[in-house]
Amino acid sequence: MRDVAVLVGLQASGKSTFYEQCLAGRYELVSKDLFPRGARKKQQRQMRLAGEALAAGRSVAVDNTNPSPQEWGPLVELAHAHGATVTAYWFPPDLAGSLRRNEARGSRDRVPDVGVLATLKRLRRPSSADGFDTVREVRFDGRGGFEVRP
Repeated sequence: MRDVAVLVGLQASGKSTFYEQCLAGRYELVSKDLFPRGARKKQQRQMRLAGEALAAGRSVAVDNTNPSPQEWGPLVELAHAHGATVTAYWFPPDLAGSLRRNEARGSRDRVPDVGVLATLKRLRRPSSADGFDTVREVRFDGRGGFEVRP
């Protein structure tokens, strides 16, 4: 069964590492971070790529902050329109941890602190009421991996 995995959390919360460790190989990665810096219409491009993967029978993981229904709503609709399930992977906010990990990033990948704080203001926990078939909570396990809970 095809699935759209929507990763929801602050910048530097572990979403990309979680994808690499837990979803790579089973899900095609779609992320605005992979688009050129000056690319226009990133949302449209993301939706097109996700739709193409679903139409080809592949599951998709959308690795962005996806902080609110404004961002994840179209992904939920797209998944269901293609007969796929949609799973939210919720990374509860740890502002201090995200800021610390963000600071350690290289200058090209580092997000200004104000950007992390702006995301925090918009960040909302996803639920089944938002159309998700499954919502899972993801936390660091303290051993370099992740613990995933329903």
